[in-house]
Amino acid sequence: SGVAWNESQHCRLLVPEQLQLCRRHLEAMPSIVRAARRTQELCQRSFADMRWNCSSIRRAPGFGPDLLTGTREAAFVHALAAAAVAQSIARSCASGELPLCSCGPGPAEPPTPGSRWGGCGDNLSHGLQLGAAFTDGSARAGTGTAPGLRAVNRHNGAVGRAVLSDSLDTRCKCHGVSGSCSVKTCWKGLPDLGEIASDLKSRYLAALKVTHRLVGPRKQLIPKEGDARPLTEMDLVYLINSPDYCSPNPQLGSLGTQDRPCNRSSVGSDSCDLLCCGRGYNTYTEEVQERCHCRYHWCCSVVCRRCQRSLERHVCK
Repeated sequence: SGVAWNESQHCRLLVPEQLQLCRRHLEAMPSIVRAARRTQELCQRSFADMRWNCSSIRRAPGFGPDLLTGTREAAFVHALAAAAVAQSIARSCASGELPLCSCGPGPAEPPTPGSRWGGCGDNLSHGLQLGAAFTDGSARAGTGTAPGLRAVNRHNGAVGRAVLSDSLDTRCKCHGVSGSCSVKTCWKGLPDLGEIASDLKSRYLAALKVTHRLVGPRKQLIPKEGDARPLTEMDLVYLINSPDYCSPNPQLGSLGTQDRPCNRSSVGSDSCDLLCCGRGYNTYTEEVQERCHCRYHWCCSVVCRRCQRSLERHVCK
């Protein structure tokens, strides 16, 4: 993201639907690259203690079957990437990094008593517009991609942007004598992307399996199971069931959980029972050095000794 993008050198690496956007908006590409890196980081952090730990995202853009076949995991990644791109562009507008946009428009509602609208809010509208054009271009990519998969990817991208839009809130800065808050300047800002990732993970856990079927004059996404709840615009959706990710299976995109560290005392998804899929685990003892017996010396330092202690590590068989 720190390099200047070049039409022939960089843009041609993208899919055709994104190529023209890249050429027209070269100045926005560093923001999009930052969004991609943030998506990778947050996906791996969000799923670090689960059987599928999003490690395959490191191979981007060469995704495996777990992210190319309409799985629940692909739904999360598409939604998070769409939100990340829109947020990154919105913030770059406000920071003055992009020449064709600036601060977001002032809110239409009146400010609360004792406050006034000011500052430079994140330009959500521009972020959503350009972000949708870029990520939906990716969702449409590939003539061999099934229409149902393209529809699912577009839907999940829209969910990510909708969650981002709903997160726009008011930020204020106090002004006054001796730090008092007699007057506040407020603006609209977006939260850290980690909050969006947390929201989307909850939607991932409640995602709906759908099918792409003719309803009236056109095909639509509808729940696969007849007794499922109605599909809403805020539901993540998927087409096929995910593997259990317990054993390596390249055809399904499963890397397996062998050699993954687990928590023997946990009852959650990181427990040795769940993470190791019933295969059991090996326990190792590791000697570590750490600071101990620290004392404060006047003035002004802390002096510590080095102590050695044994740690138990548990690793899936």
